[in-house]
Amino acid sequence: MIALGENARIASHSLSVLSNELKNKAILSIANQISINKNQILTANQKDYVKAEEKGLNKAALDRLLLDEERVQGIINALESIAELDDPIGEILEEWDRPNGLLIQKVSVPLGVIGIIYESRPNVTADAAALCLKSGNAVILRGGSESFYSNTAIHESIKLGLIKENLNPDMIQIVNTTNREAVDLMLTGLNGAIDILVPRGGRSLVSKIQSDARIPMIGHLEGICHIYVDKSSNIEMAVDIVINSKMRRTGICGAAETLLIDEKAIQSHLPSIIDALKRSDCEIRADDKIFNLYDGLFPANEEDWYTEYLDAIISIKSIENVEEAVSHINNYGSGHTESIVSQDKEAVDYFFSNLNSAIILNNASTQFADGGEFGMGAEIGIATDKIHARGPVGARQLTSYKYLIQGNGQTRPS
Repeated sequence: MIALGENARIASHSLSVLSNELKNKAILSIANQISINKNQILTANQKDYVKAEEKGLNKAALDRLLLDEERVQGIINALESIAELDDPIGEILEEWDRPNGLLIQKVSVPLGVIGIIYESRPNVTADAAALCLKSGNAVILRGGSESFYSNTAIHESIKLGLIKENLNPDMIQIVNTTNREAVDLMLTGLNGAIDILVPRGGRSLVSKIQSDARIPMIGHLEGICHIYVDKSSNIEMAVDIVINSKMRRTGICGAAETLLIDEKAIQSHLPSIIDALKRSDCEIRADDKIFNLYDGLFPANEEDWYTEYLDAIISIKSIENVEEAVSHINNYGSGHTESIVSQDKEAVDYFFSNLNSAIILNNASTQFADGGEFGMGAEIGIATDKIHARGPVGARQLTSYKYLIQGNGQTRPS
């Protein structure tokens, strides 16, 4: 592991000054290798999937793990999209002159070496590799044991893609063991080799990294996402957004977990929403007011408002107005993603201005909380911290900056 870190640090020096043209060629070369090796990747994934079923992984984890031809093509498409992005390195972010004649420029630079620790999703292996490459960062990848064979197969394509472009394969390395001690070593920074950690996975993984890491990290703990349906909303739109937010993929962090319904919309909107949720085989846990109105619901308790189900379960609460909705979200939410379904500009403005979450939508599904949907090509996670990066973490969010100052002999007075 120490050698892995040393190799990454050495590789990061050449990668940080690599031209955008060469970085893009490398990303497209990796995409081509994944296409060539598609069958081997799918075979490896099937091996992981069978083992995961035998271990009793839940439905959400199995869905995140699964690769098929469409999802492999999605990986390839994401890499091609990343290659099309503008170069995030060397960009002049700000520039100004001082009265003494100094010209000061704030210029974007790579972070250095990034350690990414993730579970289940093998697509993260390719997405993270391409995003780090695009942003000039070397990366050490440590995937979960449940996706070990899939990650290894994808990394083999990454390695071949780099070699074909005469680039150092140590720019993108993978930890080739499932031993948990490897994670512990990464959390210490590998003798200063790793500059920042990005965790992507369940609560237990992220909690461990937050508590044990000795270096900075970017990420989020939970995705307790909310939808507030306002009385002014279009009923059909509200139904579509609720169903998509909850049921499109229940196991992702952008899936809605709690529906807040304006009490003035209970008679007009809620029957259609409840009916659509039932048809989608979604379990509904409701507060006392709503529970007593419909058959087939389950009573919600205080714990439900704090719960990230990652399953076909939703909690519903009646809300007096947008102010109460915002108060509920700020109290129970995780700062991830919230959506208001409303045609009332004042309500939308209040919702946007008074929430602390990283992503806030109006009249759109919470499942748009995704770097690809933001035009970033892909992302390696959603950040809910308030420093450095927030929301989807793409190539541009994996940068820092430095100041470049041009003078003509200036000295500072004594």
